[in-house]
Amino acid sequence: MLKHSYSPAGPATDSGPPAVPSEVLAAVRRIQLRASRAVDDVLAGQYRSTFRGMGMEFEEVRPYAPGDDIRSIDWNVTARTGQPFVKRYVEERELTVFLVVDVSASGRFGSHKQSKGEVAAELTALLSLAAISNDDKVGLLLVSDQVERFVPAKKGKKHVLRVIREVLSSRPVHRGTALAEGVAYLSRVARRHATVFLISDFLTDTSPDGPLARALRVARRRHDVVAVSIRDRREERLPSAGLIELEDLETGAVRLVDSSSAAVRAAFEKKADRRSTERAELLRRMGVDEVPVEVTGDWVEALVRFFRRRGKRARRRSGG
Repeated sequence: MLKHSYSPAGPATDSGPPAVPSEVLAAVRRIQLRASRAVDDVLAGQYRSTFRGMGMEFEEVRPYAPGDDIRSIDWNVTARTGQPFVKRYVEERELTVFLVVDVSASGRFGSHKQSKGEVAAELTALLSLAAISNDDKVGLLLVSDQVERFVPAKKGKKHVLRVIREVLSSRPVHRGTALAEGVAYLSRVARRHATVFLISDFLTDTSPDGPLARALRVARRRHDVVAVSIRDRREERLPSAGLIELEDLETGAVRLVDSSSAAVRAAFEKKADRRSTERAELLRRMGVDEVPVEVTGDWVEALVRFFRRRGKRARRRSGG
């Protein structure tokens, strides 16, 4: 019978990288080499053109001048002085990128060459290497249904190799998913503006008024949040293969279903589609861009398409 997945305290302190098995180090090296080639060939330029200058830091207020954007008016100062003043911002010299990576048990599922967790590690490598190519800082937060580990943002290739290693060697204490815990934790510890990539299969509560919605609402006040959603089609469509044992990797619950039944397959598909629609609607309402990634797809191309789309939108807003 076919196994199939479905899914309805504080972090470890950063005391430095722990001892890592040789097979994990070898995997880190393979991922680093593949990701480095992709970054050098394509991704770095797209990342740089998209994110350079998007981080802005408040510098001062000055008197309003004809032609200034009225959205930059500081209404508190204007009310106090009786004269219009606008806020002036300067481009930050560097950006801070945080990768919030879902390490819950559902990431172990894989119907193809790689599991969703392995795809998450590759995406972590691609985004981390693209960021350091732009001299940005990179931080990491691993989350299951609690924050498992937090690595503060730093620069440098050595640090990025550690970030990749932390994802690959992660042995979560808990099996469940609660992305809201990670988003809320990051809102507390990352006080300055950052670009935050949520890398997850999003098999979590995505209801309009659920914990993730509340956490994203707070995080978006300060940070630029991007959702990188990983999907495996086999979790959304059942094959017609007779009796199939479905196991929830996060709870261990097992259910036997007759996949030869068209009604069973249709109900399974409907539930998956409803979950996907709910996730997309939540992200749209929260103003969070989504980068959909297929486990069998081209992840580099998915990121490049996102960077191009984001860059075009930024140029339109600036009138460029």
